[in-house]
Amino acid sequence: MIVFDLECRTGGHRFEGWFGSSADFDAQQLRGLVTCPQCGGVDVVKAPMAPNLGRKGNQLALVPPAATTAPSSAAPSAPVPAQAENLPMATARMPAEVAKVMQALATMQAEAIKNSRWVGESFAEQSRAMHYGEKEAESIHGQATLEEARELIEEGIEVAPLPFPVAPPEQSN
Repeated sequence: MIVFDLECRTGGHRFEGWFGSSADFDAQQLRGLVTCPQCGGVDVVKAPMAPNLGRKGNQLALVPPAATTAPSSAAPSAPVPAQAENLPMATARMPAEVAKVMQALATMQAEAIKNSRWVGESFAEQSRAMHYGEKEAESIHGQATLEEARELIEEGIEVAPLPFPVAPPEQSN
């Protein structure tokens, strides 16, 4: 079922109507079956309305800010997430210890990348060549699929994922 906000052009009355589809509304309107419940007028059209979309499962419900009894000249505050004390880490303040560890990891990764060469999608191929002595060993970083990484590990080639995403040099600014 679809709920439409409807408006009577004769009396300016607003009301809602339930229909099986937009086509059902159009068909009933053409046959004169959609009438204003207040004045009986048949000149009824769909009124502008905001769609009522359900939130996605990964979104938090928002609740309006609490009403106050004292009038305020300040701008109204934005809605706040419901059950703020149970927010996932991504939207809550990060504990200081975690922030320090993340910063240390980022610093170590940046230093390691500075002293290695970007090989892009040929990471698995280049790693194998160095491991099997076909190429001189050096520090490299690049991209590999999960399957390629598993194969490298199974072959005894030491590789490790970087904790933070790395943009190819041509995409860095």
